[in-house]
Amino acid sequence: MRIAFKEWAVVVDALGRGEQILILRKGGLHEGRGGFRPEHARFLLFPTRFHQQREGVVPAAAARFDALAAAWPPSDRVRFEFVADVVATRWLPDRAAALALRGEHVWRDETVAAKADWGRQEGLHALVVRVARLPRPVELPLRPAYAGCKSWIELAADVDASGTAPVLGDAAFAARRARLAARLDGGGAGA
Repeated sequence: MRIAFKEWAVVVDALGRGEQILILRKGGLHEGRGGFRPEHARFLLFPTRFHQQREGVVPAAAARFDALAAAWPPSDRVRFEFVADVVATRWLPDRAAALALRGEHVWRDETVAAKADWGRQEGLHALVVRVARLPRPVELPLRPAYAGCKSWIELAADVDASGTAPVLGDAAFAARRARLAARLDGGGAGA
């Protein structure tokens, strides 16, 4: 597998712990006029320190920040531990729709509002993902091509994604997904 999705390390941690199944994304500066598109159904989670801010997440996630920072690989390496499969996507048309998902992710309201308001069009993409842990972490060199404000990265080397194990069992994931669907649209399809 060579496709990776860049996300704050503290958010990757929450996804990998099964604390959230939702990724909110507006898009990076380098994603062009069209902005972010949920163009890949399966990808590695690329934990990044870029724009990482303890102040941008809820207190419980902020408390995890220091433990994560102490375990980061050297600055010229990136560690992959998780694969995500997209099970649903949704465009959240405005700040209110995004803020209605409080508690389903680790971002503070101010972070969500800033991301929803950024750019020419208000709103955010919501990706519901099923996360699985790789059998063992894989570290790769952090190449200059991976830098910058962009969501999707094509890695220079393949990462073997066989033998993964879901971080949430089937029943727990189904319950989280149903709760999220209810918050997105009153329980209808789409999440």
